[in-house]
Amino acid sequence: MADPRDESLDAALRAGIPFVVAGTTSLAETTYLRAAGFRSPATSAPATDDTVFALYSVTKLFTATAALQCVEDGLIDLDVPARTYLPAIGDLEVLLSIEEDGTTVTRPPTRDITPRMLLLHTAGIGYDMFDARCARIARARAVRPSTTPLRDSLSTPLLHDPGDRWTYGMSIDWLGLIVAAVRGRRLEDVFRERIYAPCGISSTSFDVPEGMRSRLATPHRRGRDGTIAPMATNPPGTAELDMGGQGLFSTVPDLLALLRVWLGDGSAPGGRVLRPETIAWATRGERGVTVTPLQAAIPALTREVEFLPGIPTSWGYSFLVNEADVPGRRRAGSVSWVGLGNVHYWIDRRSGIAGAWATQLLPFYDPAAAEGAAAFERAVYREAVEV
Repeated sequence: MADPRDESLDAALRAGIPFVVAGTTSLAETTYLRAAGFRSPATSAPATDDTVFALYSVTKLFTATAALQCVEDGLIDLDVPARTYLPAIGDLEVLLSIEEDGTTVTRPPTRDITPRMLLLHTAGIGYDMFDARCARIARARAVRPSTTPLRDSLSTPLLHDPGDRWTYGMSIDWLGLIVAAVRGRRLEDVFRERIYAPCGISSTSFDVPEGMRSRLATPHRRGRDGTIAPMATNPPGTAELDMGGQGLFSTVPDLLALLRVWLGDGSAPGGRVLRPETIAWATRGERGVTVTPLQAAIPALTREVEFLPGIPTSWGYSFLVNEADVPGRRRAGSVSWVGLGNVHYWIDRRSGIAGAWATQLLPFYDPAAAEGAAAFERAVYREAVEV
């Protein structure tokens, strides 16, 4: 009898997805892992279990983990001004208007940004791909040459006063800078010591050394006519800046290793990563934080997205929380998120199942990728029930 998980991956390839690597884990071990398709059409290299891909926003899971470790160690207080740890964040002001030449008119915020706001995405910090105002500012900035474009992007004005509402954006990038500041080390080094080592993670980095580069997947883009074509890519050997919200490269086995930490009590084979009580409160949705659909300010990068339509959701520290069961899929109280290249994960603590489904395809939430990830998740739960 055919495995429904295998069938879901094969169906995704038939729908045009260039490659998929997907896996699941229990509290103890990886329970399913398969790669399908070709990670590099130019060389006809098949995808493998250890194919390396850009995590994009799935990076946030690593940064949130490191930030919560700082909270546990007394290095970060979630409710003091974030400028206490990183003065530069105190320079951000609220956007009032944008002039014809792209310059901005701003005002001081009514309250300080706190680390809690950064984790909850209530700081007022946006993303250019999801907000037309941020996109306009980014276009104006692009015509002015810069040697530090990633760092420049952090200076985009706030879209509203801190604490007013949920706005998805570069908050976790700022949080990563705070973690690096309070630890006195590069974020990559913090991750290596406090996450990679205890979890047994070996192919995750902001950098792309040769050992990872040889397994790197080719990104693809779906054009307006619906055709999917490979894109050129040449990530630097060393990152310009460790962007805690979007910069890691990784593999599905490595991602599953961190998902196990969150699925369980915060422990890993090489030692404790987080305390059980931290896992418990961080995976609860924050009262009053309403997750709203994402708009498509840059259609080449993203579609308009409403996560889990018809299912009440909230936001945890720092991921989506579904407050009701998703039929045929994860249970109420599960957490999840997605990276720009259509890298999906979920953590269902009630069922003892976590999973990941990864490809490298733009735009974000491409229909075939979204359905492929959902179909894989349905197959996982169908298999679990049958077993």
